[in-house]
This record gives sequence, C-alpha cells and structure tokens, in this order.
Amino acid sequence: MFSEELAQYDWNETLERIQSKRPADVETALGKENLTLDDFMALVSPAAAAYIEPMARLSRKYTQERFGKTISMYIPMYITNSCTNSCVYCGFNRHNAIARVILTPEQIEQECRAIREIGPFENLLLVTGENPKAAGVDYIEEALHICRPYFNNLTIEVMPLAAEEYARLTESGLNGVVCFQETYHRDNYKLYHPAGMKSNFEWRVNGFDRMGQAGVHKIGMGVLIGLEEWRTDVTMMALHLRYLRKHYWKTRYSVNFPRMRPSEGHFQPKVIMSDKELAQVTFAFRIFDHDVDISYSTRESAAFRNHMATLGVTSMSAGSKTDPGGYVTYPQSLEQFAVSDERTPSEVERDIRKEGYEVVWKDWDKIFD
Repeated sequence: MFSEELAQYDWNETLERIQSKRPADVETALGKENLTLDDFMALVSPAAAAYIEPMARLSRKYTQERFGKTISMYIPMYITNSCTNSCVYCGFNRHNAIARVILTPEQIEQECRAIREIGPFENLLLVTGENPKAAGVDYIEEALHICRPYFNNLTIEVMPLAAEEYARLTESGLNGVVCFQETYHRDNYKLYHPAGMKSNFEWRVNGFDRMGQAGVHKIGMGVLIGLEEWRTDVTMMALHLRYLRKHYWKTRYSVNFPRMRPSEGHFQPKVIMSDKELAQVTFAFRIFDHDVDISYSTRESAAFRNHMATLGVTSMSAGSKTDPGGYVTYPQSLEQFAVSDERTPSEVERDIRKEGYEVVWKDWDKIFD
C-alpha cells in the first residue's frame, strides 16, 4: 500500500531538498526525457521560477505529442451535500447550518436532461458528500444506472470505498474515480479533518490502491492548494502517481491541483499560490509524466484557463454547478465552493477554438465497457 512508501519520506526533509535546488538542477531536469522524483523537486522549486518559459515550451511539446491540440470537456453533477465529515475548509461541513439535499432518482434524471440541454457533454462527474448510511454504495450505483443512458463516460467523486465496492460499481457502468487526498501532510491532515470517515488518513491515501486493485479504468488525484506548503504536497502527489503507474500500469491517471476558493465557514488558506506558480506546477507535472491528464476546474478564471489550454492542460469542466440539483432541481442551494469561470459551455468552446485547439466532448463509448 502507498502509505508504507509515503512513510519513508519525511515532510520537512523533502521541503529542504526542494528548497536546496539550484539553477543547475533545473537545467539538468529540463535536459532529461525521463525524470526522477528529485528532478521533479527541481522543477517545482523556487529556483525553477526563472525557467518558466522553457518549461512552458517543453510542456506544450509533450502535451501536443500525446494529446494533440485538444481539450476534453466534462461537467460535474452534485447529487447530495449530505456529509458526516467536519472538514474545516468545506461548505458541506456537517456543522454548517445549511439545507441538506439527497436527490431522488427522479431528480437525478431531471439533472441529466438539463445538462444535455446546455451542452453536448458525454463525460459526467457525479459528486457527493460523504454519508455512507444515507447515500452509500447502493445510492451511487442507482445514480450510475440512471445517468448511463445520457452519458458515455461516468466518473465519481465520492467517499473512499473498498476494492470490492469499486469493482461492483465498475460493473454498473463506472469508468473513473476522482479522489482528493487534500494534503499528504500526515501530521496536519487531522487538523483539517477532525471528525468523520475522512479523518482516517491511511484509509483515504490507500484508497487509490483499492481503485487499482478493482481495475478502475481511470483514477484522478488531487491536492487542495492552500492547506499546506504546496511544493511539498505536489511532490508527494508526484511520488504517489509514480507508485500507481508502477503497480497499476493498465490504468489511466489524471491530476488536479485546485486552489482554494471561498466557501461556507470562511476558512482562510494557509498559503496562496499565484497564477505563475500554478503554471509552474502544471508544467512540472507534464514534463514529469507525459501521459497524465491535467485537469482544471471552473475554480480558475476564464483568462487563465484559456492560456493554459495551450500549454499543458488537457481537460476542463464548463458550465459547472457545485450545489446538489443546481442545474434545475435546486438552482439556489448552497455551493460547495464558488466558481470563477462562469462562461457557458459554448463560450468555453468558442474561446478554446480561438486558441487553435479543438474541444472533445466524447472520448469514451459504452461499447468499451
């Protein structure tokens, strides 16, 4: 399990290694075709800030070689904000005084129809809070069955499950799983997740192994930028990605590094990542892993997403509602986080085409299941 490998890396020692990198280390990394984790540290280090332009050119080169000039589009559907966790940064925190919603099967189908009307999406991300009793595997499986006739590619972002549960959902039409570790800082993880099933660090971080064991087609990873020192967090995620590639090599992978946005509870980020630093992380991951899907959500601004679409990002959401039933059922309910890019899907497509790139609405078909 990955937790055993992660235990070999001390957080503070890793941070010191990153901070100690010099321009020569960055140049060495940029001259390699296959990078080590130490090379990745160089690319996310402060020393690499002076090399953003050559990193961008190399990132664009590798991205176009693997993905062409395309951006894959997806849209999230939040089906419940019911949650038993107390994550201090999240609008779905169980202590927040908000109306809790669990969409009925009929309402889920209404949301499917509403999404089909706003854009030709085929990639749907189903999102829930973490409440296994009220919205557990049975509920998720039923939602997959309802959504399947409307979308070719179904991904879930839900509570970590057992391997046999992931296998069961895969048999019910599941294509991918997204799970945010949030932070790899084992000691401080508990500060952000003081109660609920999410407070179990090992269960969450080893969930990716269980996905791989279940044969999930695509696994999405992510850290929440703002909780801990970001250079170390993304390095731990790069370590995790390399580990998963080795052990579950038939699986596809994606990475995401969302910056914290305002949410109910008014949690203030510990660190702030600039646009330039987010670009640096994006380029570093592309140079480190040429084949990984790099995803940007509507947390990021329209202008920034347009620019990064040509430099390393390969998938984006559009027209997102981050509240359960937000497309038609409960359009005024509480968002999990505030979106920044409020363009319609057609406006996103228009702007991507202006950059000389093509939008891909469908990259998976039911026939492959």
